[in-house]
Amino acid sequence: MAAGKVCKCVCVCGGRGVRVAVRGGILSHGVQLRSSSSSFSSWSCERTAAERSMIPIVLVILLVPRVLFSTTHVAVISPQDPFLLIGSSLTATCTLSPELGVHASTLYWTLNGARVSSSAYSVVSPSVLSVTLHGLSGSQQRSGDNLVCHGADGRVLAGSCLYVGMPPEKPVNLTCWSRNTKDLSCRWSLGGQGETHVPTKYTLKYKLRWHGKEKECENYSTGNERYSCYIPRNIALFTPYEIWVEATNQLGSATSDITTLDILDVVTTDPPANVQVNRVGELEDQLTVRWAIPPELKDILFQAKYQIRYRLEDSADWKLVDDVGNLTSCRLAGLQPGTVYFVQVRCNPVGIFGSRKAGIWSDWSHPTAASTPSSEQLQSGSCDPKSGEQNSTLRRELKQFFGWVRKHAYGCGGMSMKLYDQWRVWLQKSQKTRKQILQEDNS
Repeated sequence: MAAGKVCKCVCVCGGRGVRVAVRGGILSHGVQLRSSSSSFSSWSCERTAAERSMIPIVLVILLVPRVLFSTTHVAVISPQDPFLLIGSSLTATCTLSPELGVHASTLYWTLNGARVSSSAYSVVSPSVLSVTLHGLSGSQQRSGDNLVCHGADGRVLAGSCLYVGMPPEKPVNLTCWSRNTKDLSCRWSLGGQGETHVPTKYTLKYKLRWHGKEKECENYSTGNERYSCYIPRNIALFTPYEIWVEATNQLGSATSDITTLDILDVVTTDPPANVQVNRVGELEDQLTVRWAIPPELKDILFQAKYQIRYRLEDSADWKLVDDVGNLTSCRLAGLQPGTVYFVQVRCNPVGIFGSRKAGIWSDWSHPTAASTPSSEQLQSGSCDPKSGEQNSTLRRELKQFFGWVRKHAYGCGGMSMKLYDQWRVWLQKSQKTRKQILQEDNS
């Protein structure tokens, strides 16, 4: 082709032709025009985003009045890029250009790089070879399975993408929550077996129940067969929403059940702030936990339920304190002396702006570490004073009286815990006094 000469061409993809202008052998999209001497060693359904955004250029045919000359267009597979149900059969044909001078009986087929048995072939005419595939399995990749027609020398003559899959099933488990009444997030699971094996679009739609137009969520994310979408702003309060998910692919579509909700009923908060864990004087089996209400909700009328969980430093097992109520502090008792504990707190807003439904638990706060005091060890060479013998009656009575306190020590009680603390302090001081007396007697 002479430099500067313009030639009208047709770019063929998926059986469709698009006219483009070629100047000096260069396509308008910057793709070099291949001559008939070029040979292709591979073919794939993979396409980059840039390729999908421009006119897909697969085969170029020079158009000269009344005569069709071939450059790279040496064969065509039909059908092009079909969508098929799992288990179905397909008969495809590879039609050769007459100018190629090759007989169809010399060709062969591959599917995803593996050669298809010649028993599946049929020579329809000297220029047409067909292949029949039965019981097709789901596509191995979302970009489609590669069905390729080869010449006897292995050269790729033409290719087609097979999309084998299933129509989507109804999405399930649609749940939504609002962080601090400012936004809305929703997630759902794929229906049925989940995998469709072909490109499938999931769209979250929502609208105000009694008025307002239908809108679509735009910020999607996926992971572990769960999909989610985030609506960052313009959330209406005091009026219910209708929310649903539509799933669509080339084989069918499905719609989830409609979820109706009021934003105030699905509020969650940031984790409680400024969590502090401290010792309780010299008591070796207790820690006190304090925290602040979530700052974003300080100006909102609501009550909150809190939960605490804690674990030993070298353990992965958390122990849950579920009866904290609306307090912002709690005493943990019955702990091991001289031990490091990790503590977390979370919040559930209740009755925001008068809502009658409980909210959604927040994430746990960042772990806060603290250690209980160590038990006093007897000095080397000293004797155990056996203080229980001197005060066994009092100890027994106190143990019975406060037994229920220890039984319920994981809660956050009030006056009874203060009495228990006083008794423990008195007991430890009395033990220290007896030790000092014994040491003075021994000296």
